[in-house]
Amino acid sequence: MNNHMNGEVNCNYITAYNGTMDMKKLQQSLNQCNKEHHEESKLPALETSYTNILRELGENPEREGLLKTPLRAAKAMQYFTKGYQETIHDILNNAIFDENHDEIVIVKDIDVFSLCEHHLVPFFGKVHIGYLPNKKVVGLSKLARIVEIYSRRLQVQERLTKQIAIAINEALQPMGVAVVMEASHMCMVMRGVQKMNSRTVTSTMHGIFRDDPKTREEFLSLIRQ
Repeated sequence: MNNHMNGEVNCNYITAYNGTMDMKKLQQSLNQCNKEHHEESKLPALETSYTNILRELGENPEREGLLKTPLRAAKAMQYFTKGYQETIHDILNNAIFDENHDEIVIVKDIDVFSLCEHHLVPFFGKVHIGYLPNKKVVGLSKLARIVEIYSRRLQVQERLTKQIAIAINEALQPMGVAVVMEASHMCMVMRGVQKMNSRTVTSTMHGIFRDDPKTREEFLSLIRQ
């Protein structure tokens, strides 16, 4: 029996052991297990690719310090890009609530780490999110999880900012959404112009945050405090 099938058997054993898990949660657990084993099946090819990169750079992949580097790098790259395997539905399930709240909700200073799709080097910083509910709110930690889903991919900051806002807008249908991101890009620090203190700021506004200057200014004022 192959590893993939072994994974399914193990998942069945675990969920059966839990006993009280309903069919929906059971299916979610099985799906997650199958995703993990699918990712594991890709590791040998990634490991070989990193070995070849080291060799082409003039290194010796067989020396002691590099023996396990290709596998470590392969696992790290899978983690850095794990957002490709996750969806908004996966994280927002049962976390949207009916609530008659008509003031801005803001979560600021959310740490963000991503990889520039042009050079595969990191950029990192903070994300500030605000939305004006329309009878529905979401668990606050889920906003950070949305950031995680889209940042754990190969990205450019401009697109990442928009994707976060669009995901919140589609999930909650609020009166408006605002997202501001501030980040340092290693492609500008470690190479190229090598400007150590440069930071890039991007923003996207939807609904009332775009249409009403007072609401937009309230949001921008609050995230600066």
